[in-house]
Amino acid sequence: LPHWRADDVRYYVTFRHRRSLEDAERQELFRALLRPEGKKLDLLILCVLPDTTELIFEVKEAPTGRPYELSEIVEKSKNAAGKKIIKKSGERFPPFYSESYDRIIRDDAELEEHWQRILDSPVTLELVEDPEEWAQLWVRDVE
Repeated sequence: LPHWRADDVRYYVTFRHRRSLEDAERQELFRALLRPEGKKLDLLILCVLPDTTELIFEVKEAPTGRPYELSEIVEKSKNAAGKKIIKKSGERFPPFYSESYDRIIRDDAELEEHWQRILDSPVTLELVEDPEEWAQLWVRDVE
């Protein structure tokens, strides 16, 4: 079945990794997920951790006037990063699962809850002492 979607909403997306990603692999995935920023989606926050990835974004309109497909954006980015990682590692499959969990963020309170949890996740996992120290964390400037 096609993925159910709505217009003018924010999505929370997360997916697990099959194994912990090394720094260069996290950076590869991070760059791939940032690539559609401003073209196919407006990212609010993105964090690639060793064992999971989380992001919040709004889908932009395609030239056809319809919004881009949510799964197309995330899956294409994961596939691109996965191909580069397996080429270097020699693994048979990308180090992250193909399925992603997504949901529509219903209100500002839910947005704030997810956003703050994602922002704090590198500190919560004791990877760094300050979220700004985590190289694979991207947060939209709200100026």
